[in-house]
Amino acid sequence: MIFNPFKTARLKVATPCLSHEVGGRTLPLRVVENARARRLTLRIEPGGSGLRVTVPPGISPSQVQRFVTRHQGWLEERIAKLPARPSVRPGIKVPLRGVPHLIVHEPGRRGGVAIVEVDGQPALAVSGDRRHLPRRVGDFLKREAKHDLEALVARHTASVGRKAKAIRYRDTSSRWGSCTSDGVLSFSWRIMMAPPAVINYLVAHEVAHLKEMNHGPGFWKLCRELCPRTDEAKAWLKRNGTALQAIRFEDS
Repeated sequence: MIFNPFKTARLKVATPCLSHEVGGRTLPLRVVENARARRLTLRIEPGGSGLRVTVPPGISPSQVQRFVTRHQGWLEERIAKLPARPSVRPGIKVPLRGVPHLIVHEPGRRGGVAIVEVDGQPALAVSGDRRHLPRRVGDFLKREAKHDLEALVARHTASVGRKAKAIRYRDTSSRWGSCTSDGVLSFSWRIMMAPPAVINYLVAHEVAHLKEMNHGPGFWKLCRELCPRTDEAKAWLKRNGTALQAIRFEDS
């Protein structure tokens, strides 16, 4: 039941419409069929936004519900420890490249989102209608991710002598990055909230898959060559990744 943000198994969604009550909350329960699965496994989506059960083919919804109910105690304990899901709003701080930035609403400002200083501390000044502030901050992070990650991809692909077919940016809840067999790299733009060393690790990890499509010794050797701080960055993401996934960027 350990969350692995870099898991790349091919999955097929089988039954997406169930739900389960945990700690007084009704959470969506997504059932994912995996032809390679030999048993049922249960995971909590980042930020506690839902539950996911991976099942072998032929498992019925009633079997899934019984399985989840048997793990009710584990779910209650884990959900209780999860951080709250804060919405982006004026007055809170959102990290950018690992540095907390105060969110400031300036309706009359032009240009969307700008990096400024307020009372000597870094801030993000957001223009426009207050209702759209969360989405504007999310769009800003997407643009910053495209700028930083494309430069890192160029650097690391040159080092391994392979080219990426394409680079895509998504808001995925089950993984931070992925690499397909034909060389398409995908990244969660939320990684821009992490420190630069962690951003670099994520890119190095996925670029290494262009040469080593596995997680064997050869892969980790290459990953550490590209990013000497791999172990430190991997541990940081394991400790803090759920909190970054929990931040809500939807319009209020």
